[in-house]
Amino acid sequence: MSAFSRRDFIKSAMLGMGAATIALSLTGCSNDDEPKVAHNDFELAFNHGVASGDPLNDRVILWTRVTPQGTPKGVELTLQVAKDAQFQTLLSNQQVVALASNDYTVKVDLTGLAAGQSYYYRFVTSTLKSPVGQCKTLPNSDVSQVKLAVMSCANYPAGYFHVYAEAAKRDDLDAVLHLGDYIYEYGMGGYATDQAQAMGRELDADNSAEILSLNDYRKRYATYRRDTDLQALHAKVPFIAVWDDHEVCNDAYRDGAENHSADEGSFSDRKLAALQAYYEWMPVRPYVVGQTESLYRRFDFGDLVSLYMLDTRHDSRAKPLDYADYLDPQSGQIDLAGFSADLTAPTQQLLGSKQLTWLTDNLRTSTAKWQVLGQQVLMTKMLIPAELLMALAAPTAGMTQQLSELANIKGRLLAGDPSLTAAEKARVTFVAPYNLDAWDGYPVEREIILQTAQALGKNLVVVAGDTHNAWAGKLCNAAGEQCGYEFATASVSSPGLEYYLQLPAEQAQQFAQVLQLLVDDLDFANIHQRGYLTLTFSQAQVDSEWHFLSTVHAADFTQSSQQMTILA
Repeated sequence: MSAFSRRDFIKSAMLGMGAATIALSLTGCSNDDEPKVAHNDFELAFNHGVASGDPLNDRVILWTRVTPQGTPKGVELTLQVAKDAQFQTLLSNQQVVALASNDYTVKVDLTGLAAGQSYYYRFVTSTLKSPVGQCKTLPNSDVSQVKLAVMSCANYPAGYFHVYAEAAKRDDLDAVLHLGDYIYEYGMGGYATDQAQAMGRELDADNSAEILSLNDYRKRYATYRRDTDLQALHAKVPFIAVWDDHEVCNDAYRDGAENHSADEGSFSDRKLAALQAYYEWMPVRPYVVGQTESLYRRFDFGDLVSLYMLDTRHDSRAKPLDYADYLDPQSGQIDLAGFSADLTAPTQQLLGSKQLTWLTDNLRTSTAKWQVLGQQVLMTKMLIPAELLMALAAPTAGMTQQLSELANIKGRLLAGDPSLTAAEKARVTFVAPYNLDAWDGYPVEREIILQTAQALGKNLVVVAGDTHNAWAGKLCNAAGEQCGYEFATASVSSPGLEYYLQLPAEQAQQFAQVLQLLVDDLDFANIHQRGYLTLTFSQAQVDSEWHFLSTVHAADFTQSSQQMTILA
Protein backbone atom coordinates (compact mmCIF):
# COMPACT_ATOMS: atom_id res chain seq x y z
CA MET A 1 0.00 0.00 0.00
CA SER A 2 1.35 3.44 -0.89
CA ALA A 3 2.02 6.03 1.81
CA PHE A 4 -0.89 8.31 2.76
CA SER A 5 0.56 11.83 2.74
CA ARG A 6 -0.57 14.94 4.62
CA ARG A 7 -1.85 16.35 1.32
CA ASP A 8 -3.89 13.16 0.77
CA PHE A 9 -5.30 13.50 4.28
CA ILE A 10 -6.36 17.10 3.77
CA LYS A 11 -7.96 16.30 0.43
CA SER A 12 -9.75 13.29 1.91
CA ALA A 13 -11.03 15.46 4.76
CA MET A 14 -12.50 17.90 2.26
CA LEU A 15 -13.99 14.99 0.34
CA GLY A 16 -15.88 13.90 3.43
CA MET A 17 -13.67 10.87 4.22
CA GLY A 18 -13.49 11.22 7.98
CA ALA A 19 -14.37 14.91 7.81
CA ALA A 20 -16.12 16.85 10.52
CA THR A 21 -19.63 16.45 9.11
CA ILE A 22 -21.86 13.88 10.78
CA ALA A 23 -25.01 12.72 9.01
CA LEU A 24 -28.02 12.39 11.32
CA SER A 25 -31.73 12.12 10.66
CA LEU A 26 -34.57 13.59 12.66
CA THR A 27 -36.46 10.33 12.15
CA GLY A 28 -35.75 7.54 14.59
CA CYS A 29 -34.33 9.89 17.21
CA SER A 30 -34.38 9.33 20.94
CA ASN A 31 -37.52 10.67 22.61
CA ASP A 32 -37.10 9.39 26.15
CA ASP A 33 -38.98 11.15 28.92
CA GLU A 34 -35.60 11.95 30.45
CA PRO A 35 -33.24 12.19 27.50
CA LYS A 36 -29.65 11.22 28.14
CA VAL A 37 -26.93 13.78 27.54
CA ALA A 38 -23.22 13.48 26.95
CA HIS A 39 -20.79 13.38 29.85
CA ASN A 40 -17.12 14.35 29.90
CA ASP A 41 -14.59 14.16 32.74
CA PHE A 42 -13.16 17.63 32.12
CA GLU A 43 -14.37 21.19 31.96
CA LEU A 44 -15.31 22.77 28.66
CA ALA A 45 -16.83 25.92 27.19
CA PHE A 46 -18.76 27.02 24.11
CA ASN A 47 -16.72 30.13 23.27
CA HIS A 48 -17.64 30.35 19.60
CA GLY A 49 -21.40 30.02 19.53
CA VAL A 50 -23.48 27.92 17.19
CA ALA A 51 -24.33 28.22 13.51
CA SER A 52 -26.51 26.74 10.79
CA GLY A 53 -26.04 26.76 7.06
CA ASP A 54 -26.62 25.28 3.61
CA PRO A 55 -30.36 24.75 4.18
CA LEU A 56 -32.30 22.56 1.77
CA ASN A 57 -35.99 21.67 1.95
CA ASP A 58 -35.32 18.59 4.11
CA ARG A 59 -31.99 19.24 5.82
CA VAL A 60 -29.59 21.79 7.26
CA ILE A 61 -26.03 21.90 8.57
CA LEU A 62 -25.72 22.55 12.33
CA TRP A 63 -22.34 23.61 13.78
CA THR A 64 -20.57 24.36 16.99
CA ARG A 65 -17.07 24.44 18.40
CA VAL A 66 -16.26 23.35 21.94
CA THR A 67 -13.19 24.40 23.95
CA PRO A 68 -12.14 21.64 26.35
CA GLN A 69 -9.76 21.74 29.27
CA GLY A 70 -6.58 20.01 28.13
CA THR A 71 -6.24 18.20 24.81
CA PRO A 72 -8.60 15.21 24.77
CA LYS A 73 -8.97 13.29 21.52
CA GLY A 74 -12.67 14.10 21.48
CA VAL A 75 -15.50 15.77 23.36
CA GLU A 76 -18.89 14.07 23.63
CA LEU A 77 -21.88 16.33 22.94
CA THR A 78 -25.60 15.87 22.58
CA LEU A 79 -27.43 17.67 19.80
CA GLN A 80 -30.95 18.65 20.79
CA VAL A 81 -33.51 19.89 18.26
CA ALA A 82 -36.98 21.24 19.01
CA LYS A 83 -39.76 23.33 17.50
CA ASP A 84 -39.72 25.70 20.50
CA ALA A 85 -36.91 27.77 21.97
CA GLN A 86 -37.53 26.28 25.44
CA PHE A 87 -36.95 22.69 24.17
CA GLN A 88 -40.04 21.44 25.98
CA THR A 89 -40.58 18.72 23.38
CA LEU A 90 -37.42 17.34 21.81
CA LEU A 91 -37.55 16.23 18.20
CA SER A 92 -33.98 14.96 18.37
CA ASN A 93 -31.57 14.05 21.16
CA GLN A 94 -28.52 12.44 19.54
CA GLN A 95 -24.89 11.99 20.46
CA VAL A 96 -22.05 13.54 18.46
CA VAL A 97 -18.31 13.93 19.05
CA ALA A 98 -16.14 17.00 18.49
CA LEU A 99 -12.72 15.63 17.55
CA ALA A 100 -9.36 17.20 18.23
CA SER A 101 -8.44 16.31 14.63
CA ASN A 102 -11.19 18.70 13.49
CA ASP A 103 -10.13 21.46 15.92
CA TYR A 104 -13.02 20.45 18.21
CA THR A 105 -15.56 21.64 15.67
CA VAL A 106 -18.56 19.50 14.92
CA LYS A 107 -20.97 19.72 12.00
CA VAL A 108 -24.18 17.77 11.70
CA ASP A 109 -26.04 17.37 8.41
CA LEU A 110 -29.49 16.92 9.93
CA THR A 111 -32.00 15.34 7.55
CA GLY A 112 -35.63 14.35 7.78
CA LEU A 113 -36.84 17.94 8.32
CA ALA A 114 -40.03 19.49 6.98
CA ALA A 115 -39.85 22.07 4.18
CA GLY A 116 -40.18 25.75 5.04
CA GLN A 117 -40.04 25.16 8.81
CA SER A 118 -38.08 26.76 11.63
CA TYR A 119 -36.25 24.69 14.24
CA TYR A 120 -34.28 25.42 17.38
CA TYR A 121 -31.09 23.57 18.27
CA ARG A 122 -28.37 23.45 20.88
CA PHE A 123 -25.46 21.26 21.95
CA VAL A 124 -25.42 20.10 25.56
CA THR A 125 -23.51 17.99 28.06
CA SER A 126 -24.41 16.91 31.55
CA THR A 127 -22.98 20.17 32.87
CA LEU A 128 -23.25 22.76 30.08
CA LYS A 129 -25.50 24.05 27.32
CA SER A 130 -24.44 25.93 24.21
CA PRO A 131 -26.30 29.05 23.08
CA VAL A 132 -29.57 28.29 21.31
CA GLY A 133 -29.60 28.56 17.55
CA GLN A 134 -32.50 28.96 15.16
CA CYS A 135 -32.51 27.50 11.65
CA LYS A 136 -34.95 27.28 8.78
CA THR A 137 -35.36 24.90 5.87
CA LEU A 138 -36.09 26.01 2.34
CA PRO A 139 -39.68 26.00 1.07
CA ASN A 140 -40.84 23.47 -1.50
CA SER A 141 -43.30 25.41 -3.67
CA ASP A 142 -45.83 28.27 -3.85
CA VAL A 143 -43.38 30.82 -2.47
CA SER A 144 -44.59 34.41 -2.54
CA GLN A 145 -41.45 36.06 -1.13
CA VAL A 146 -37.80 35.34 -0.35
CA LYS A 147 -35.65 37.78 1.60
CA LEU A 148 -31.87 37.44 1.66
CA ALA A 149 -29.18 39.48 3.42
CA VAL A 150 -25.98 39.81 1.41
CA MET A 151 -22.63 40.63 3.00
CA SER A 152 -18.89 40.15 2.57
CA CYS A 153 -15.42 41.38 3.53
CA ALA A 154 -15.28 41.31 7.33
CA ASN A 155 -11.84 42.37 8.56
CA TYR A 156 -11.60 41.99 12.34
CA PRO A 157 -8.90 44.61 13.08
CA ALA A 158 -10.45 47.06 10.58
CA GLY A 159 -13.61 47.71 12.55
CA TYR A 160 -16.49 46.50 14.66
CA PHE A 161 -18.91 43.96 13.22
CA HIS A 162 -21.94 46.27 13.60
CA VAL A 163 -23.26 44.94 10.30
CA TYR A 164 -23.67 41.45 11.75
CA ALA A 165 -25.34 42.84 14.86
CA GLU A 166 -27.86 44.88 12.86
CA ALA A 167 -28.75 41.98 10.58
CA ALA A 168 -29.22 39.74 13.64
CA LYS A 169 -31.97 42.06 14.90
CA ARG A 170 -34.15 41.24 11.90
CA ASP A 171 -36.92 38.65 11.92
CA ASP A 172 -37.62 38.65 8.18
CA LEU A 173 -34.55 36.95 6.69
CA ASP A 174 -34.68 33.56 5.01
CA ALA A 175 -30.90 33.27 4.77
CA VAL A 176 -27.64 35.21 4.84
CA LEU A 177 -25.50 35.06 1.71
CA HIS A 178 -21.90 35.54 2.75
CA LEU A 179 -19.87 36.11 -0.42
CA GLY A 180 -16.42 35.66 1.01
CA ASP A 181 -13.52 37.29 2.82
CA TYR A 182 -15.04 35.95 6.02
CA ILE A 183 -11.54 36.26 7.50
CA TYR A 184 -8.36 38.05 6.40
CA GLU A 185 -4.94 36.47 6.36
CA TYR A 186 -2.95 39.65 7.05
CA GLY A 187 -1.03 40.30 10.24
CA MET A 188 -1.04 43.30 12.53
CA GLY A 189 0.76 46.43 11.39
CA GLY A 190 -0.40 46.05 7.82
CA TYR A 191 -3.59 46.63 5.87
CA ALA A 192 -6.44 48.35 7.76
CA THR A 193 -5.00 47.75 11.23
CA ASP A 194 -4.20 51.37 12.09
CA GLN A 195 -7.19 51.78 14.47
CA ALA A 196 -7.26 48.24 15.85
CA GLN A 197 -5.55 49.02 19.16
CA ALA A 198 -7.88 51.92 19.93
CA MET A 199 -10.90 49.71 19.24
CA GLY A 200 -9.56 46.75 21.21
CA ARG A 201 -9.51 44.65 18.01
CA GLU A 202 -5.88 43.61 17.82
CA LEU A 203 -5.19 40.03 16.82
CA ASP A 204 -3.94 37.62 19.48
CA ALA A 205 -0.18 37.70 20.04
CA ASP A 206 0.26 34.09 18.86
CA ASN A 207 -1.72 34.82 15.68
CA SER A 208 -0.71 38.39 14.90
CA ALA A 209 1.52 37.64 11.89
CA GLU A 210 0.34 36.69 8.42
CA ILE A 211 -1.21 33.23 8.64
CA LEU A 212 0.30 30.34 6.64
CA SER A 213 -0.30 27.00 8.39
CA LEU A 214 -3.41 25.02 9.29
CA ASN A 215 -2.97 25.96 12.94
CA ASP A 216 -2.64 29.65 11.96
CA TYR A 217 -5.89 29.61 9.99
CA ARG A 218 -7.73 27.77 12.75
CA LYS A 219 -6.65 30.36 15.31
CA ARG A 220 -7.74 33.20 13.04
CA TYR A 221 -11.23 31.70 12.69
CA ALA A 222 -11.35 31.28 16.46
CA THR A 223 -10.64 35.01 16.90
CA TYR A 224 -13.39 36.04 14.48
CA ARG A 225 -15.91 33.61 15.92
CA ARG A 226 -15.43 34.97 19.44
CA ASP A 227 -17.06 38.17 18.21
CA THR A 228 -20.50 38.29 19.82
CA ASP A 229 -22.09 40.19 16.92
CA LEU A 230 -21.05 37.49 14.48
CA GLN A 231 -22.23 34.82 16.91
CA ALA A 232 -25.63 36.51 17.16
CA LEU A 233 -26.20 36.45 13.41
CA HIS A 234 -25.03 32.85 13.04
CA ALA A 235 -27.43 31.81 15.81
CA LYS A 236 -30.35 33.65 14.19
CA VAL A 237 -30.23 32.81 10.47
CA PRO A 238 -28.76 30.06 8.26
CA PHE A 239 -25.72 31.12 6.24
CA ILE A 240 -25.17 30.20 2.61
CA ALA A 241 -21.51 31.00 2.30
CA VAL A 242 -18.73 30.81 -0.25
CA TRP A 243 -15.07 31.73 0.04
CA ASP A 244 -13.18 34.48 -1.77
CA ASP A 245 -9.44 35.15 -1.76
CA HIS A 246 -8.63 36.22 1.81
CA GLU A 247 -9.74 32.89 3.25
CA VAL A 248 -6.43 31.83 1.67
CA CYS A 249 -4.58 35.02 0.70
CA ASN A 250 -5.03 38.17 -1.35
CA ASP A 251 -5.80 37.91 -5.07
CA ALA A 252 -5.56 34.13 -5.13
CA TYR A 253 -6.06 32.14 -8.30
CA ARG A 254 -5.89 28.45 -9.14
CA ASP A 255 -2.21 27.88 -8.40
CA GLY A 256 -0.88 31.09 -6.87
CA ALA A 257 -1.68 34.46 -5.33
CA GLU A 258 -0.46 38.03 -5.17
CA ASN A 259 0.11 37.65 -1.43
CA HIS A 260 2.16 34.46 -1.53
CA SER A 261 5.87 34.28 -2.15
CA ALA A 262 8.30 31.41 -2.54
CA ASP A 263 9.79 31.96 0.92
CA GLU A 264 6.34 31.25 2.42
CA GLY A 265 6.45 27.62 1.31
CA SER A 266 4.23 25.70 -1.07
CA PHE A 267 1.14 27.61 -2.19
CA SER A 268 -0.71 24.34 -2.67
CA ASP A 269 -0.04 23.30 0.92
CA ARG A 270 -1.13 26.72 2.18
CA LYS A 271 -4.29 26.66 0.10
CA LEU A 272 -5.28 23.16 1.22
CA ALA A 273 -4.65 24.05 4.87
CA ALA A 274 -6.76 27.21 4.53
CA LEU A 275 -9.63 25.39 2.87
CA GLN A 276 -9.57 22.63 5.48
CA ALA A 277 -9.91 25.25 8.23
CA TYR A 278 -12.76 26.86 6.27
CA TYR A 279 -14.63 23.55 6.06
CA GLU A 280 -14.10 22.95 9.77
CA TRP A 281 -15.27 26.37 10.93
CA MET A 282 -18.04 27.16 8.44
CA PRO A 283 -21.55 25.61 8.28
CA VAL A 284 -21.12 24.34 4.72
CA ARG A 285 -21.33 20.85 3.29
CA PRO A 286 -17.78 19.65 2.75
CA TYR A 287 -18.46 17.37 -0.18
CA VAL A 288 -20.22 17.70 -3.49
CA VAL A 289 -19.66 14.88 -5.98
CA GLY A 290 -16.66 15.56 -8.18
CA GLN A 291 -15.41 18.59 -6.26
CA THR A 292 -12.32 18.86 -4.09
CA GLU A 293 -11.20 22.47 -3.98
CA SER A 294 -14.38 24.25 -5.06
CA LEU A 295 -17.64 25.19 -3.42
CA TYR A 296 -20.24 25.77 -6.12
CA ARG A 297 -23.74 24.48 -5.41
CA ARG A 298 -27.45 25.22 -5.90
CA PHE A 299 -30.31 26.16 -3.55
CA ASP A 300 -33.97 26.31 -4.61
CA PHE A 301 -36.47 28.50 -2.78
CA GLY A 302 -39.54 26.77 -4.21
CA ASP A 303 -40.61 28.08 -7.59
CA LEU A 304 -39.41 31.64 -6.90
CA VAL A 305 -35.59 31.63 -6.67
CA SER A 306 -32.88 29.30 -7.89
CA LEU A 307 -29.64 30.38 -6.21
CA TYR A 308 -26.30 29.28 -7.65
CA MET A 309 -23.32 29.86 -5.37
CA LEU A 310 -20.31 30.09 -7.66
CA ASP A 311 -16.62 29.60 -6.97
CA THR A 312 -14.78 32.28 -8.95
CA ARG A 313 -11.63 32.00 -6.87
CA HIS A 314 -10.08 28.63 -6.08
CA ASP A 315 -11.59 26.12 -8.50
CA SER A 316 -10.28 27.10 -11.93
CA ARG A 317 -9.39 30.81 -11.97
CA ALA A 318 -6.49 31.64 -14.27
CA LYS A 319 -3.98 34.25 -13.14
CA PRO A 320 -5.39 37.73 -13.80
CA LEU A 321 -3.78 39.78 -16.53
CA ASP A 322 -1.68 42.80 -15.56
CA TYR A 323 -1.60 45.96 -17.66
CA ALA A 324 2.06 46.40 -16.75
CA ASP A 325 2.93 43.31 -18.79
CA TYR A 326 1.69 45.02 -21.97
CA LEU A 327 3.36 48.42 -21.57
CA ASP A 328 6.41 49.28 -23.64
CA PRO A 329 8.97 50.55 -21.09
CA GLN A 330 10.47 52.91 -23.63
CA SER A 331 7.40 54.52 -25.22
CA GLY A 332 4.85 53.86 -22.50
CA GLN A 333 2.43 52.61 -25.17
CA ILE A 334 0.24 49.61 -24.46
CA ASP A 335 0.17 46.55 -26.71
CA LEU A 336 -3.59 46.57 -27.26
CA ALA A 337 -3.57 43.69 -29.72
CA GLY A 338 -1.60 41.45 -27.40
CA PHE A 339 -3.71 42.43 -24.40
CA SER A 340 -6.97 41.77 -26.26
CA ALA A 341 -5.76 38.40 -27.53
CA ASP A 342 -4.78 37.23 -24.04
CA LEU A 343 -7.96 38.63 -22.48
CA THR A 344 -10.14 36.56 -24.81
CA ALA A 345 -7.95 33.45 -24.90
CA PRO A 346 -9.68 30.11 -24.09
CA THR A 347 -7.32 29.67 -21.14
CA GLN A 348 -8.44 32.91 -19.44
CA GLN A 349 -11.07 31.15 -17.34
CA LEU A 350 -12.74 32.24 -14.13
CA LEU A 351 -15.19 29.36 -13.54
CA GLY A 352 -13.59 26.69 -15.68
CA SER A 353 -15.40 24.52 -18.20
CA LYS A 354 -16.85 22.07 -15.67
CA GLN A 355 -18.41 24.71 -13.43
CA LEU A 356 -19.56 26.80 -16.40
CA THR A 357 -21.30 23.79 -17.94
CA TRP A 358 -22.88 22.97 -14.58
CA LEU A 359 -24.24 26.53 -14.36
CA THR A 360 -25.61 26.77 -17.90
CA ASP A 361 -27.21 23.31 -17.61
CA ASN A 362 -28.92 24.35 -14.38
CA LEU A 363 -30.11 27.61 -15.92
CA ARG A 364 -31.75 25.59 -18.69
CA THR A 365 -33.56 23.21 -16.35
CA SER A 366 -34.64 25.61 -13.60
CA THR A 367 -38.24 26.83 -13.75
CA ALA A 368 -37.88 29.35 -10.93
CA LYS A 369 -38.89 32.95 -11.59
CA TRP A 370 -35.47 34.35 -10.68
CA GLN A 371 -32.05 32.92 -11.46
CA VAL A 372 -29.60 34.32 -8.90
CA LEU A 373 -25.82 33.99 -9.00
CA GLY A 374 -24.20 34.39 -5.59
CA GLN A 375 -20.52 34.98 -6.23
CA GLN A 376 -17.52 37.05 -5.33
CA VAL A 377 -16.45 39.62 -7.93
CA LEU A 378 -18.19 42.31 -9.99
CA MET A 379 -19.75 41.14 -13.24
CA THR A 380 -20.91 44.59 -14.41
CA LYS A 381 -18.61 46.06 -17.06
CA MET A 382 -16.62 48.69 -15.19
CA LEU A 383 -15.10 50.37 -18.22
CA ILE A 384 -13.63 53.73 -17.28
CA PRO A 385 -11.66 56.31 -19.30
CA ALA A 386 -8.13 55.00 -19.79
CA GLU A 387 -6.62 58.22 -18.47
CA LEU A 388 -8.60 57.85 -15.24
CA LEU A 389 -7.42 54.26 -14.91
CA MET A 390 -3.84 55.50 -14.97
CA ALA A 391 -4.64 58.25 -12.47
CA LEU A 392 -6.21 55.76 -10.04
CA ALA A 393 -3.02 53.69 -10.14
CA ALA A 394 -1.16 56.67 -8.62
CA PRO A 395 -3.72 59.16 -7.27
CA THR A 396 -2.69 62.79 -6.82
CA ALA A 397 -4.38 66.03 -5.82
CA GLY A 398 -4.87 66.85 -9.49
CA MET A 399 -7.30 63.97 -9.94
CA THR A 400 -10.19 66.12 -8.67
CA GLN A 401 -9.78 68.52 -11.57
CA GLN A 402 -9.40 65.62 -13.97
CA LEU A 403 -12.65 64.06 -12.76
CA SER A 404 -14.46 67.38 -13.19
CA GLU A 405 -13.22 67.68 -16.76
CA LEU A 406 -14.19 64.12 -17.65
CA ALA A 407 -17.64 64.51 -16.12
CA ASN A 408 -18.22 67.71 -18.07
CA ILE A 409 -17.16 66.10 -21.35
CA LYS A 410 -19.30 62.99 -20.76
CA GLY A 411 -22.32 65.15 -19.93
CA ARG A 412 -21.87 67.12 -23.13
CA LEU A 413 -21.46 63.90 -25.11
CA LEU A 414 -24.68 62.44 -23.72
CA ALA A 415 -26.47 65.71 -24.50
CA GLY A 416 -25.27 65.57 -28.10
CA ASP A 417 -23.12 68.70 -27.91
CA PRO A 418 -21.86 69.29 -31.52
CA SER A 419 -18.96 71.44 -30.31
CA LEU A 420 -17.10 68.48 -28.76
CA THR A 421 -13.74 67.92 -30.41
CA ALA A 422 -12.43 64.50 -31.40
CA ALA A 423 -9.79 64.76 -28.69
CA GLU A 424 -12.41 65.50 -26.05
CA LYS A 425 -14.58 62.57 -27.17
CA ALA A 426 -11.57 60.28 -27.04
CA ARG A 427 -10.98 61.19 -23.40
CA VAL A 428 -14.28 59.57 -22.36
CA THR A 429 -14.76 56.94 -25.09
CA PHE A 430 -11.30 55.34 -24.95
CA VAL A 431 -12.11 53.10 -21.99
CA ALA A 432 -10.55 50.10 -20.29
CA PRO A 433 -11.55 47.62 -17.57
CA TYR A 434 -10.97 49.03 -14.09
CA ASN A 435 -10.36 45.70 -12.32
CA LEU A 436 -8.89 42.71 -14.15
CA ASP A 437 -9.37 40.56 -11.01
CA ALA A 438 -13.14 40.81 -11.59
CA TRP A 439 -15.25 39.50 -14.50
CA ASP A 440 -13.83 42.27 -16.71
CA GLY A 441 -10.64 40.21 -16.75
CA TYR A 442 -12.52 37.09 -17.91
CA PRO A 443 -15.02 38.36 -20.51
CA VAL A 444 -15.53 35.17 -22.53
CA GLU A 445 -17.19 33.20 -19.75
CA ARG A 446 -19.24 36.24 -18.78
CA GLU A 447 -20.54 36.51 -22.33
CA ILE A 448 -21.53 32.83 -22.35
CA ILE A 449 -23.54 33.26 -19.12
CA LEU A 450 -25.27 36.43 -20.31
CA GLN A 451 -26.12 35.04 -23.73
CA THR A 452 -27.42 31.82 -22.16
CA ALA A 453 -29.70 33.73 -19.77
CA GLN A 454 -30.94 35.95 -22.59
CA ALA A 455 -31.58 33.05 -24.99
CA LEU A 456 -33.54 31.18 -22.32
CA GLY A 457 -35.56 34.25 -21.33
CA LYS A 458 -34.37 34.06 -17.72
CA ASN A 459 -34.65 36.77 -15.09
CA LEU A 460 -30.98 36.94 -14.11
CA VAL A 461 -29.75 38.63 -10.93
CA VAL A 462 -26.11 38.58 -9.86
CA VAL A 463 -24.90 39.48 -6.37
CA ALA A 464 -21.28 40.32 -5.63
CA GLY A 465 -18.94 41.32 -2.83
CA ASP A 466 -15.15 41.73 -2.89
CA THR A 467 -14.78 45.46 -3.63
CA HIS A 468 -15.84 46.77 -0.17
CA ASN A 469 -18.16 49.21 -1.97
CA ALA A 470 -21.84 49.15 -2.93
CA TRP A 471 -22.73 49.03 -6.63
CA ALA A 472 -25.66 48.31 -8.93
CA GLY A 473 -25.43 47.94 -12.66
CA LYS A 474 -26.90 46.54 -15.83
CA LEU A 475 -25.44 43.30 -17.17
CA CYS A 476 -25.04 43.82 -20.91
CA ASN A 477 -23.68 41.44 -23.50
CA ALA A 478 -21.17 42.31 -26.22
CA ALA A 479 -23.97 43.72 -28.38
CA GLY A 480 -25.00 46.10 -25.59
CA GLU A 481 -28.25 44.24 -24.84
CA GLN A 482 -29.24 44.02 -21.18
CA CYS A 483 -29.35 40.39 -20.03
CA GLY A 484 -29.60 40.81 -16.26
CA TYR A 485 -28.84 43.02 -13.30
CA GLU A 486 -26.19 43.05 -10.59
CA PHE A 487 -26.27 44.21 -6.97
CA ALA A 488 -23.02 44.40 -4.98
CA THR A 489 -22.81 44.78 -1.23
CA ALA A 490 -20.61 47.10 0.77
CA SER A 491 -18.18 45.48 3.20
CA VAL A 492 -18.79 44.52 6.81
CA SER A 493 -15.68 46.39 7.98
CA SER A 494 -12.95 46.50 5.30
CA PRO A 495 -12.30 50.02 4.01
CA GLY A 496 -13.42 51.03 0.53
CA LEU A 497 -12.20 53.27 -2.24
CA GLU A 498 -12.36 56.28 0.05
CA TYR A 499 -9.53 54.71 2.09
CA TYR A 500 -7.35 54.00 -0.92
CA LEU A 501 -7.93 57.43 -2.46
CA GLN A 502 -7.86 59.22 0.92
CA LEU A 503 -11.16 60.99 0.23
CA PRO A 504 -13.35 62.58 2.92
CA ALA A 505 -17.03 61.58 2.80
CA GLU A 506 -18.23 64.53 0.72
CA GLN A 507 -15.56 64.06 -1.95
CA ALA A 508 -16.18 60.31 -1.98
CA GLN A 509 -19.86 60.93 -2.72
CA GLN A 510 -18.91 63.24 -5.59
CA PHE A 511 -16.47 60.67 -6.93
CA ALA A 512 -19.21 58.01 -6.86
CA GLN A 513 -21.56 60.28 -8.81
CA VAL A 514 -18.88 60.90 -11.43
CA LEU A 515 -18.31 57.16 -11.75
CA GLN A 516 -22.02 56.63 -12.39
CA LEU A 517 -21.80 59.16 -15.20
CA LEU A 518 -18.58 57.82 -16.74
CA VAL A 519 -19.38 54.07 -16.53
CA ASP A 520 -22.20 53.38 -18.96
CA ASP A 521 -23.63 50.30 -17.24
CA LEU A 522 -23.35 51.61 -13.68
CA ASP A 523 -26.56 52.82 -11.99
CA PHE A 524 -25.49 53.24 -8.36
CA ALA A 525 -22.30 53.54 -6.34
CA ASN A 526 -21.39 54.18 -2.71
CA ILE A 527 -17.63 53.99 -2.08
CA HIS A 528 -17.32 55.35 1.44
CA GLN A 529 -19.68 53.49 3.79
CA ARG A 530 -19.74 50.02 5.25
CA GLY A 531 -22.95 48.01 5.38
CA TYR A 532 -24.95 45.15 3.93
CA LEU A 533 -27.61 44.54 1.32
CA THR A 534 -31.06 42.95 1.48
CA LEU A 535 -32.84 41.57 -1.57
CA THR A 536 -36.56 40.78 -1.49
CA PHE A 537 -37.77 38.59 -4.34
CA SER A 538 -41.41 38.31 -5.42
CA GLN A 539 -43.01 37.12 -8.63
CA ALA A 540 -43.21 40.68 -9.94
CA GLN A 541 -39.94 42.31 -8.84
CA VAL A 542 -36.76 42.43 -6.79
CA ASP A 543 -36.54 45.11 -4.11
CA SER A 544 -32.99 45.92 -3.05
CA GLU A 545 -31.98 47.96 -0.02
CA TRP A 546 -28.46 48.87 1.01
CA HIS A 547 -28.10 49.43 4.75
CA PHE A 548 -25.20 51.79 5.47
CA LEU A 549 -23.49 52.58 8.77
CA SER A 550 -21.90 55.93 9.57
CA THR A 551 -18.87 54.25 11.14
CA VAL A 552 -17.43 50.88 12.17
CA HIS A 553 -14.73 52.53 14.29
CA ALA A 554 -16.91 53.54 17.24
CA ALA A 555 -19.56 51.91 19.37
CA ASP A 556 -22.16 54.50 18.39
CA PHE A 557 -23.28 54.91 14.81
CA THR A 558 -26.19 56.02 12.69
CA GLN A 559 -27.80 54.24 9.77
CA SER A 560 -29.02 55.22 6.33
CA SER A 561 -30.34 53.28 3.36
CA GLN A 562 -30.70 53.32 -0.41
CA GLN A 563 -33.43 51.44 -2.24
CA MET A 564 -33.85 50.24 -5.80
CA THR A 565 -36.39 48.01 -7.56
CA ILE A 566 -36.13 46.00 -10.77
CA LEU A 567 -39.12 44.36 -12.45
CA ALA A 568 -39.36 40.85 -13.82
